Amino acid sequence: MWNKEIETMQRKDMQALQTARLFETVKRVYDNVPFYRKRLDDAGVCPDNIKTLDDLQRIPFTVKDDLRDNYPFGLFAAPMKDIVRIHASSGTTGKPTTVGYTRGDLEMWSECVARIAAMAGANENDIAQIAFGYGLFTGAFGLHYGLEKIGAAIIPMSSGNTEKQAMIMQDYGSTVLVSTPSYALYMSEVLQEQGIKKSDIKLRIGLFGAEGSTEEMRCQLENRWGIIATENYGMSELIGPGVSGECTHKSGMHINEDFFIPEIIDSKTGEVLPWGEKGELVITTISKQGIPLLRYRTKDITYLIPDQCKCGRTLLRMAKIQGRSDDMLIIRGVNVFPSQVESVLLDIPHISPHYQLEVGRNGFVDTLKVMVELEDSSLLDSFSKLEQLEKTIKHKLHTVLGLDAKIHLAEPKTIERSMGKAKRVIDLR
Repeated sequence: MWNKEIETMQRKDMQALQTARLFETVKRVYDNVPFYRKRLDDAGVCPDNIKTLDDLQRIPFTVKDDLRDNYPFGLFAAPMKDIVRIHASSGTTGKPTTVGYTRGDLEMWSECVARIAAMAGANENDIAQIAFGYGLFTGAFGLHYGLEKIGAAIIPMSSGNTEKQAMIMQDYGSTVLVSTPSYALYMSEVLQEQGIKKSDIKLRIGLFGAEGSTEEMRCQLENRWGIIATENYGMSELIGPGVSGECTHKSGMHINEDFFIPEIIDSKTGEVLPWGEKGELVITTISKQGIPLLRYRTKDITYLIPDQCKCGRTLLRMAKIQGRSDDMLIIRGVNVFPSQVESVLLDIPHISPHYQLEVGRNGFVDTLKVMVELEDSSLLDSFSKLEQLEKTIKHKLHTVLGLDAKIHLAEPKTIERSMGKAKRVIDLR
């Protein structure tokens, strides 16, 4: 363990630490952020009201639009002279969400990721190849400094130029890969095309994040690379990667609870749900100085696991993200998450892990087309085999989703590859 004192802390001691830090955080934003002072005043809450963790529920939620409405620095709780780093989300819709870090925040961030890297088995003897894009995106820098903190050698490759990624991986003896799971799958294809075998490389650990994936995709990654594939979670608004991560038992992502208080709520009512029930993840940061956030609605669907892990850590765990409340598709009255489709597809032989969902409308009726890539082009020579495969996919999707989808079987390597987050949904409505 990287920090045994924290990672094995007794529940009552962790709750005492969280309560003290929650009070300090509420006081910080109340004194320094006009937005939060008004929001708390309107709710009839002041810092002195925060005496137990139950008082957290008196505080209103923070949402992504609050950051956009106060763009760029309106939610900063530290003066600009103390801000030493600025990151932002991709800004695919509306204004990007801008976040600032003090020196203390950067140290905390490195500590969070160091724990997660150690959980996955990384150490000072590793060579870590980072295939996230460096820039305003938090992923690359977060993993970079955390892995550096534990003593690993860093190869800051950034994303793209996959042929060179393969060459560097082989020549430098990379043992840890940091990327999105979808890009790692694409890289494995490129290595195979170049005739590079698993035995030709030294990779042993995958630290994957930035997009959701299924257990079926994990199996694909582990089989193709011959590695332990672990998942980690974070978002720029909270810190970047480092909120939680898996140990080698892969039974949920351990949350760095001394820095983040997790809640699960009903997305529709806002009601806090008990541990173990599935709902929307809400996170309160309790150590950040630059831009602390109170009860931030992540829109990610998961549940909390309170039981002690086999690894000995007592930290709460969160299950693998099972979709997002805001990118859930509603098709003919049926709720559909892309992750449900992925689980079905990756369990069917002769199908590659690359797919896209196209949602359209015929008159007033929603339509769903699932574009699936074949693993072997030789199947195209047999109409009967293609027809049977299409029927199998259609049947299994109907069993899981409860609706019919049109299946389009595409030739190998024809669905667009992504160097970052895979584009899974095309909504034409």
